[in-house]
Amino acid sequence: MDATTLLSLLATAVTAGLVIFAMRQHARNTRDLRILRAKQISAHNHLQKSRMDLMETRNRARLLEETVKNGTSAVEKVHRTITTTTFSLIDRFSTSEELRENARRARRSHDQTSDRIYRTVHTTNKALHILADSLFIGKKEKKLTTRRSPKGE
Repeated sequence: MDATTLLSLLATAVTAGLVIFAMRQHARNTRDLRILRAKQISAHNHLQKSRMDLMETRNRARLLEETVKNGTSAVEKVHRTITTTTFSLIDRFSTSEELRENARRARRSHDQTSDRIYRTVHTTNKALHILADSLFIGKKEKKLTTRRSPKGE
């Protein structure tokens, strides 16, 4: 064997070794990339779940506020219908002018009081919604947007 053949064999062996090394490194890199991608998908799923939880909390709060608002409005309408009917009947069929005047004063007083009560209920409902929004939803939003650094950093 001459020196050229020996150098050629040596170069072939080194090249084969480098190809094998590159293939193993590629296999490790592919495996690490798959693991990293799986962790990324898992983190993304967790983030999506947190966002969905926040959206559900907002929707529940909105639904609760609307339910109280609509329920109060319905009760108020029924209440007004009953009192309007009652005071109108007293005014129409009463034989005494004194009774009519007393009923009119009672009606004004009643209407003012009930207006204040229903306004208070509507205002309180809105205030409770704002308070719940700032306490619960704001807390969830803050938790969702705040990222914690991994241990060791």
